[in-house]
Amino acid sequence: RIVIGDVGCGKTACATAAIYIAVKNGYQSALMAPTEILANQHYNDLSPILSRLGIKSALLTGSTTAANKRKIREAMHAVDKDARLDVVIGTQALLSDGVEFINPGLVITDEQHRFGVNQRAALSEKNKHTHVLVMSATPIPRSLALVMYGDLKMSKIDEMPPGRQKVDTFLVDESYRARLDNFIKKRVDEGGQVYIVCPAVEESEQEP
Repeated sequence: RIVIGDVGCGKTACATAAIYIAVKNGYQSALMAPTEILANQHYNDLSPILSRLGIKSALLTGSTTAANKRKIREAMHAVDKDARLDVVIGTQALLSDGVEFINPGLVITDEQHRFGVNQRAALSEKNKHTHVLVMSATPIPRSLALVMYGDLKMSKIDEMPPGRQKVDTFLVDESYRARLDNFIKKRVDEGGQVYIVCPAVEESEQEP
């Protein structure tokens, strides 16, 4: 299933509920995000909630040290359930050799369109017979969605939770470059933060 909705509408809450159901039925889950920034954000948001529910989670990205990667891999297929990881949140590092679940049940990808076809297929191939949940904040016309995600059932969250700040999205061309640079500088001077996401043609993470 693909869940489509604006940033802040509650897609991650839906994913968390799905993870909870999977784990409580004895299965493990993977959540893959396209960037380390987003993977870290998901982990920082979800790990405290999952921990309170008795669910063990870990973060696996290209920046994870070799020693920690080894511990995570071992914990993913630990025979002892008390030592076994229930959820691994990460980037395409989840596709690395040796990263295998012992009892996979749910694969979640965030911003799926930002992964290559081979990357998406690789995660599902490594975790056969699992349920698949896809999340996207990018508006997709229904006709295009049927072409891109024809094998997925579609759900759309079309309203925001009470109290959410309105999200504004703007598309500008190169003629706005100077104004955009000044806008970024103004926000940073005011103490705000800015991050720029660029599409990667080739894989950017090199696994050791």
